[in-house]
Formats: sequence, C-alpha cells, structure tokens
Amino acid sequence: MDSLQPRTALIVVDVQRAFDEWEAAGRRRNNPAAVARIADLLRAFRNRAAPVFHIRHEGTHPRSSFLPGSTGYAVKDEARELPGEPVIVKRVNSAFIGTDLESRLRAAGITTLVICGATTNHCVETTTRMAGNLGFHARLVRDATWTFDRVGPDGDAHSAEDIHAMTLANLNGEFAQIVTTAEAIAALA
Repeated sequence: MDSLQPRTALIVVDVQRAFDEWEAAGRRRNNPAAVARIADLLRAFRNRAAPVFHIRHEGTHPRSSFLPGSTGYAVKDEARELPGEPVIVKRVNSAFIGTDLESRLRAAGITTLVICGATTNHCVETTTRMAGNLGFHARLVRDATWTFDRVGPDGDAHSAEDIHAMTLANLNGEFAQIVTTAEAIAALA
C-alpha cells in the first residue's frame, strides 16, 4: 500500500432516497449515472482499504424529505456504508458544521478529500468550500454528483446542467480540483 494512500479519504455526501422521491414528484436532475460513479468510487476506495466517510443529512423542518424515520432519510443501496465506515450526521449544508468530521480527518492524518454526492450546488458545494478553507486538498468528482433544475428569485428557469457547470466553475482552482471518477481512482493507484 502506498504511504500516501491513507492520507486520502472519500467523502460521500447525502446519497439518500429523498432525491429519488423528488424525481418521482417530477423534479428533473442531471448526471443520471452519478450514483453508479459513486459506487465505482466506493469500490475503488474499499479495494485499497482507503478511508470512506458517509455524510447523511437529517432534516429539521417538519416537512423535510430527510426526517429520520422517513423513507427519504434512508441511504440508496448503492451507497450504503459497510461495517466500520463512519456515518456523520449533519443538520445543515456543510458536513463540517456541528459534526466531528474535521477532527476525525485530522486525527487520521488525512489531507486529501475526494468528494461526491448530492446536490452539487448545496451540500456538496458547501462541504467542498469548507474543505478548501480548512486547508484540505479537495477533489470534487464532477460525474459523481448531481443537482436539480431550479427557478431563481427573478423567475428564470435554470437547468440542472447549467447549475452543475456553474458550481464546478465557481469551485475550480480556488476551493477544489475538479476531477472525473476515473481520474480520482487513478490518483489512488
């Protein structure tokens, strides 16, 4: 095993069934293969015994799709944690706020984070920005994250593809290195 390998961790953000429910209710998303790419990342990290951290969103609003005990709170089968893989429960957009994620990463000597999950412009973006601000080398996996169409405050419709692309453009270089699943896996070897 490469001596740098334990210093890289996979962060899987909010791959929960609430997003399936949103799609079933008519919301449109991009990157339909994102969950398959997340499964590829999980397999690669596990095969190399590299650390994996699962982030789970717990809703606090009474009508949240992410309330504990609701069908939306459950993790999608493809991204389910294995025994021994930590699950960090968050209640805000950032996986670093109100959790022990940072202290766990630092205690393990982890300096590089490979980040994937949902949604690109919410919890993934906020977690990625904070990772960069905290001094971690963040690699955001562009084909292993997704978002949904949105209507802005001006009433203009914005496609999931445009929102995803703009989020990646905003993060690129300053907060994170934007990579593909293949590039993230190759960097582990």
